[in-house]
Amino acid sequence: MTSGPGAPLPVGATAPVLGLPDTHGASVTVGGPVGGATLLVFVPFAFSRTCTAELGELQAGLPELDAAGVRALAVSCDPMFALRAWAEHDGYTFALLSDFWPHGAAARAYGVFDDAQGFARRGSFLLDDRGVVRWSLVHPGGQARPFAAYREAVAAL
Repeated sequence: MTSGPGAPLPVGATAPVLGLPDTHGASVTVGGPVGGATLLVFVPFAFSRTCTAELGELQAGLPELDAAGVRALAVSCDPMFALRAWAEHDGYTFALLSDFWPHGAAARAYGVFDDAQGFARRGSFLLDDRGVVRWSLVHPGGQARPFAAYREAVAAL
């Protein structure tokens, strides 16, 4: 029997330390002390309309995040080769990380994997420099997260 998504990792929780491959197969560490804050954005599908719009807005807001010392990372259950094609096609300069295998392990660790559908829900997590969740937001399928929400969360960090 499959189940729906679990509860997202709560604010105040220590984020799991995970290594995920980027679009070229290099392992990127998510969670734990990293010397700066991290905005972790889970997206369901590469090249989908809503995900593409969200990441386009994230790319446009990247200078703001960089100025605040926040590293932006996007995570999808798509294979790294699909994510590389997506990044190259749309010009993303932040890291896109593959949660392809074991399928959805990172999304499960953050409580945003939908077992019934097999993809990550639209979950966003702002981690401080020690890897503690300071803010999170989970939107329903098809509903984009506004960059303004990230801006407000970073300002409150």
